[in-house]
Amino acid sequence: MVRPRKAATGADQRSWLRGAPPPRWVRTLPVLLLVGVGAVSLTGSVPPDIGFLLGAVPPLAVLAHGPWATAFLGAGTIGLLTVPVFHLNQPGNTDLFTLAFVATLSVFVSFVRGRRDEQLDLERTVAETAQRAIVPDVRRRVGPVRCASLYRAAERGTLVGGDFFDVRPGPHGVRAVLGDVQGHGLSAVATVASVMGAFREAVLDDVDAGSIAARLDRRLVVDAERTEHAELFATAVLLDFAPYGREVRVLACGHPPPVLLRGGTVSTLELDPGPPLGLGLADVMPGTVATVPLLPGDRLLLASDGVLEARDASGAFYPFTERLAGMTGAGLDELPDEIWADLSRFAPRIQDDVTLLILASDTPGPG
Repeated sequence: MVRPRKAATGADQRSWLRGAPPPRWVRTLPVLLLVGVGAVSLTGSVPPDIGFLLGAVPPLAVLAHGPWATAFLGAGTIGLLTVPVFHLNQPGNTDLFTLAFVATLSVFVSFVRGRRDEQLDLERTVAETAQRAIVPDVRRRVGPVRCASLYRAAERGTLVGGDFFDVRPGPHGVRAVLGDVQGHGLSAVATVASVMGAFREAVLDDVDAGSIAARLDRRLVVDAERTEHAELFATAVLLDFAPYGREVRVLACGHPPPVLLRGGTVSTLELDPGPPLGLGLADVMPGTVATVPLLPGDRLLLASDGVLEARDASGAFYPFTERLAGMTGAGLDELPDEIWADLSRFAPRIQDDVTLLILASDTPGPG
């Protein structure tokens, strides 16, 4: 079963001005204005001079309605001005021609806006589909490993970012990766696609985390040679789960090490990291692979720089491990959302991609 990605919350949630459907009050405002002016004009023997408000009805209709609804509301405004019972200022020909022109122009603008909205929706759908193909949703269980993840791109209103993560089964066991390529947004998508393609191939062929790191490093070096003045590199953490999930081998390539949640304690794994991927140094000076035994209930938490380097209004870094100490009671599926909510409160403006990957062995220990 695949756990669908939840819609972004807080600062990442799309607003009306960023492509979301208009709120109900925007859709009903021109109708209420039209009906309200007509009703007020009938309440007294000397109607108030409010006919000028009708000129706002067609432009307001453009914000949320299609051409036909905009035309209907425009015709309604002209009808109110011309029906004698309403006595709305006894408009002259100039007023009627002006309002008719505004209504006609509003219909045209509504038509153009609708076509552009359709195109933008299509482009967004294509972008999201491409991103999900590159960095798909992680399954809740891969072999003996249970998984939970969270992804928030730095580009507001999109799913496109420079972080990558995946958990894959292979003939040599379950392999996981989390990393961050240079930059973020659309400019990083090609690099993410290249790294993820190389990782998925390596899971099928390479025996250990060191071999996988060397392959990813070569992939980025080759890609950089094809592009003039390219500086392609990525940081990553690779995890190699032993059969039955009783231990994991961890290799950090220029990326902060994972955090181990064991019972009510939180500790950062002590690793000897290697250089970032893409510098051509994976075979020359590789990092040391650390073997970590896993007890029932242990959870490994991998985070991107967007979490570890988030700052509050005073410039202080997010105290990741200290905050985690108060969340150890959360379940595997709930923990990513709790961290995101806490991070959003701590750092009002998050300017980097935020990625979390939490892995837990679902196999009892020996015996």
